[in-house]
Amino acid sequence: MAATSDKPKILIQLDGDPQPSVFDAVVAVDSGVDQLFRHGGIEPRAVRDLVYGGLFTRGIDELHRTAVFVGGSNVARGEEILQAVQASFFGPFRLSVMFDANGANTTAAAAVLAVSKHLELHDARVAVLGATGPVGQRAVRLLARAGAQVAAGSRQLDRAAAVCESLAQRVTGARLKAFVWPSQGEVPSALAEAQVVIAAGAAGAELLSVDQRRALVPLRVAVDLNAVPPTGLAGIEPTDKAREQDGVTCYGALGVGGLKMKIHKAALRRLFERNNAVLDAEEIFELGRELGV
Repeated sequence: MAATSDKPKILIQLDGDPQPSVFDAVVAVDSGVDQLFRHGGIEPRAVRDLVYGGLFTRGIDELHRTAVFVGGSNVARGEEILQAVQASFFGPFRLSVMFDANGANTTAAAAVLAVSKHLELHDARVAVLGATGPVGQRAVRLLARAGAQVAAGSRQLDRAAAVCESLAQRVTGARLKAFVWPSQGEVPSALAEAQVVIAAGAAGAELLSVDQRRALVPLRVAVDLNAVPPTGLAGIEPTDKAREQDGVTCYGALGVGGLKMKIHKAALRRLFERNNAVLDAEEIFELGRELGV
């Protein structure tokens, strides 16, 4: 529903953390939100009444001026909150909702879009290190949907395999494989043959040394999403943005962060165009592609 209205734009921020994210609140204000209602410590059972407060206070033709943002540092809890938000809707009584707990969707979208500037994603060989974390899982998901051959790396093979199995059920035709990294033996073929490496591991954990990265002969693009020293891909600075190094185009966390912020703000603005949008990983990625960022 895309009716016009002079009602102020209200964003209802639902956060699983005790204190709602200040980062998300600032981005919301900078994106043109008029009124921000912030709720922390949200349990899924409390969601319906909060959503009803947004649904029943305006006419149906004005509901596009109210939207919901689901955030927090716990992505699994955020997904439960998102499901509870959607379960609260019925008939025409709906609000647009964006899910970006821990920045997982906007960060993964920005990383994959950065890669797409330098390499056709379809059939590209991509290794994602730290693939079992929230950002890593979404990067694998977006790459698989784009037709890439994706190797999901983790310290534990069973966890990487579980990610691949779950996404194979979700993404038709996905080409996924799991591998262990760091490895005590030779570099796994999934990593040695990669044209792209995306490091999405925990803050302060080095996943690939400079020598290991230089030994990856087919490598063309490297993206490190960790800004906390030591960085995930040694030798790549957080501020690197398409910097050539040893014949590889390199991005650091802050270099990708500019893309993330543009996508985040554009997604928030998109919420107020109609009252039934659901912006999850795929929708946020497509929005970023529309922006040409």
